[in-house]
Amino acid sequence: MFRLTLFQRDDCHLCDLALEVLAQARVPEFESVFIDGDDDLEARYGTRVPVLRDGDSGIELEWPFGVEQLRAWLARG
Repeated sequence: MFRLTLFQRDDCHLCDLALEVLAQARVPEFESVFIDGDDDLEARYGTRVPVLRDGDSGIELEWPFGVEQLRAWLARG
């Protein structure tokens, strides 16, 4: 099971930018979940995507975030 989940939409330029930040920060593994067509996820994340969620703590990091902010969020312990 993945610890990190990136909630995103199809054809979302902000989601593409978030994926670039994740790559630059060298985030090892995460699950991509597309919210399109899922009523519950659309109600929860709607216009907030992209959102990175830590499955262990439930803490979420909302866009916009950069490499340093992402690294700090991941290291928060």
